[in-house]
Amino acid sequence: MKHVKKQVSDKVELFFKVLRTRKYAGIFTAVSISTLVLLTGLFQPLASSLFHSYEDELGSTGTEALVAIEDEESQYSNLIQEAIIQKGQSLYSILQDQGIAPNDIHAITQQLKGSFSIKNFRPEKPYLIEKDPQGEFLCLTYQQSPSTILHVQKNPETYDFNIWQETFESHNRVAALAGTISSTLSAELQQHGRYALISQLQKLFAYKVNFKRDIQPGTTYNILFEEEYVGNECVGIGKILAAEIYTGKNPATAYRYTDSKGNTGYYDSKGKSLKRSNSLFVKPCNYSRISSRFGYRTHPVLRRRHFHGGIDLAAPRGTPVYAAADGKIRFRGRKGAAGNMVTIAHPNGYHTKYLHLSRFSANARHGSRVKQGQVIGYVGSTGRSTGPHLDFRVIRNGKPQNPLIALKSVCEIKGLPKSEMNNFLAQISIFRMQLENRDILVAGISKPSSRTASALN
Repeated sequence: MKHVKKQVSDKVELFFKVLRTRKYAGIFTAVSISTLVLLTGLFQPLASSLFHSYEDELGSTGTEALVAIEDEESQYSNLIQEAIIQKGQSLYSILQDQGIAPNDIHAITQQLKGSFSIKNFRPEKPYLIEKDPQGEFLCLTYQQSPSTILHVQKNPETYDFNIWQETFESHNRVAALAGTISSTLSAELQQHGRYALISQLQKLFAYKVNFKRDIQPGTTYNILFEEEYVGNECVGIGKILAAEIYTGKNPATAYRYTDSKGNTGYYDSKGKSLKRSNSLFVKPCNYSRISSRFGYRTHPVLRRRHFHGGIDLAAPRGTPVYAAADGKIRFRGRKGAAGNMVTIAHPNGYHTKYLHLSRFSANARHGSRVKQGQVIGYVGSTGRSTGPHLDFRVIRNGKPQNPLIALKSVCEIKGLPKSEMNNFLAQISIFRMQLENRDILVAGISKPSSRTASALN
């Protein structure tokens, strides 16, 4: 840089020596003025860089120059408006109010499919609108859930709209509630801000506790459960891990346990399942009505009285047909007047038949095993039929059964086997220690019950 400065200085000095000679004074007068203008004007950045006088974007000329610190809002800042979704408003109407063209709104809604649920767009929920200084729409921000924020953003250069989600990582914490009820359990949970637990408790103790009659002032309880957190904010209630309600001499208890086979359920302190029973069969399709019942009837086609060994379930053509219970497909194909038919063999001598199907499921082939509720075919009107319906039949030990009665049948749920009891009791011990751990109590709202030690008695 010093070498460059010396060269420039020598050239300028030589120039003015020539200019001072009388012979060339008149000729170079105008040239000298032009040269000075250029040196101070067009070539100012070059000259400034050579002599340390160039200013950057904020006016700084060097490390010793003072930098101004602003303490005001620029008149060119974007505008942020917070609003509340009103009753009757939709995402479409809100975007339309912002001056967005219908074809752009359509493009936005197409992008939103799969990542945004319109059902979650509810009145009284807030949203933000960001605009540029000229009032042109830039972005709509809407919090879908405690851990997800949706952004509908406009590119000010291309005018395209982009949809993106901002997701906050959540984690589970174990929390505990313990106390004495002064009025009702639901009121107690409401007071502690954990009312969402009541539905789980009612389901767990449906066959053990009458929540209106058995729970009285003075009843004590202990609940161990999971909570979902985003940062330090609780955003949801998770699974109940253990619950104890002392309504008398024998407490109602529920402990969550996963056995060695990976099956998870709730059991009392003796390992008995809290789930009384499972339905032996589930309904084979979603139907609008029963068009023909089990027993003797007049055939709608033949017009003769005869025995009908199943029930006809009226449903639109193409309605999925489900396996009523776990089993193995013994027949899959055309069967005369029955049309397309599937027969499934089940334990304890049961078989179910599904008649008049329009087609079969590709995942339910002859000889394959199917699970309860798995799609095996679709409602149709093949064979001798007057319209689309499913003729559903239940056979036990070779004899037809009334399907309506069979659908109400239940199978008892067995308790834990002896081989699981040691692990189960160890799990209860862990729950007991967590219930007695003051560090995981819901902050500032409860203290451990004095009766917790009797849970295993």
